[in-house]
Amino acid sequence: MPDDITMLSATDLLGLYRRRELSPVEATRAVLERIDARNAAINAYCLVRDGEALAAARQSELRWRDGRPRGLLDGVPVSVKDLLPTRGWPTRRGSLTIGEAGPWNADAPAVARLREHGAVLLGKTTTPEFGWKGVTDAPLTGVTRNPWDPARTSGGSSGGSAAAVASGLGPLSVGTDGAGSVRIPASFCGIVGLKPTQGRVPVYPPSTFGTLSHVGPMARTVADAALLLEVIGSPDSRDSLALDRQPAPGVAPEISRLAGRHVAFSPDLGYASVDPEVAAAVRGGVAALEAHGARVSLADPGFASPRPVFDVLWCAGTARIVADIPAGLRHLIDPGLAEMAEAGRRYAAVDYLQALRERAELGAAMGAFHQTYDLLVTPTEPIVAFAAGAEVPDGSADPRWPGWTPFTYPFNMTHQPAATAPCGFSAAGLPIGVQVVGPRHADALVLSACAAIEAALPWHDRWPE
Repeated sequence: MPDDITMLSATDLLGLYRRRELSPVEATRAVLERIDARNAAINAYCLVRDGEALAAARQSELRWRDGRPRGLLDGVPVSVKDLLPTRGWPTRRGSLTIGEAGPWNADAPAVARLREHGAVLLGKTTTPEFGWKGVTDAPLTGVTRNPWDPARTSGGSSGGSAAAVASGLGPLSVGTDGAGSVRIPASFCGIVGLKPTQGRVPVYPPSTFGTLSHVGPMARTVADAALLLEVIGSPDSRDSLALDRQPAPGVAPEISRLAGRHVAFSPDLGYASVDPEVAAAVRGGVAALEAHGARVSLADPGFASPRPVFDVLWCAGTARIVADIPAGLRHLIDPGLAEMAEAGRRYAAVDYLQALRERAELGAAMGAFHQTYDLLVTPTEPIVAFAAGAEVPDGSADPRWPGWTPFTYPFNMTHQPAATAPCGFSAAGLPIGVQVVGPRHADALVLSACAAIEAALPWHDRWPE
């Protein structure tokens, strides 16, 4: 066991609890102390409930003492992005337009599953207002920073979750991903993040962005991400689109699953521009898959940039968000959100329906692609983290955030599982991620590929200072 308990994975913690070499109270207290010491520098948490967390840890300690752990995460500290309702805690979504009063009387499905499995809930992590952009700064909570370089962004919109996990402020976090919001910050902060198959993790209340939005696990290790997916992926009657199945084992990442698999490597999807440092690191991740028996071919999926279609869907969602805010409070919202909502109001219903048609065609094209290729590998981001507090990198020709994240949002449109795993660092010491995309329902295979990359390019011993 390392001197610093906060460097342990969830899987490590559970093993120590089982052998009675560590208690959930000790683990929770260590994480809370680290949050108290380090959160101010990166602003990962917008709410921490020390007393409740320690009380839950004490109950877990008693269960482990009696040999009766409640579930798969009993006693493991976990954080939750502040877009997911959590009973008894304010869910303000980064917005000054939402007060603290509540009532806060329901858990989102993922939060409910965490409680059922005995997880110790630490608090809520930061998000841009209503999760509208790929970086994390908000009128309510300010700027969330990258633990590898606080002058840089953590990414978003699950930037608080990524920064927390990367900094040892809890081994697990639950994020949301409507256009890359789990994968973007996971890549920028050097952790694992999965956007599951649509419906794999139930969502409630429904996202304003519709089925673009997913709920997914964020962790430092692939095994931890798989474990968290197993917990939060249980069905929930409130989501009419959730997959109809019972929770079952089989999500654990097994590298042997890669042997003989046909993997397509697309360095740029045929239309994106990628920084040379990023491109070189991603090739290392591809080589790791080959070393574990995958047959890799250079191949693009063959679609043009779906940005125009995505803009219709996303801007319409932001327009709906702003329309739901009382007129007297709209002056408090993020100006960028207001601008995107104004663009969304200009689309007609027929534009939206046409976008849905083109989205379905994209999904069909990827379905056909996966008849030949078991997996698709791309960079997660074409760049490393840029200046904190900015929506786009300095000098960007595109004023809006989707312009610099061309690899993530297409696969929200197609309902496919897509994960990011660290594959290296830039010369400046900033993490670089590789994205693995699979056909629908191939979440386990995607995680297995990430596990192969993790095994070949280990990063667990490297922490931000």
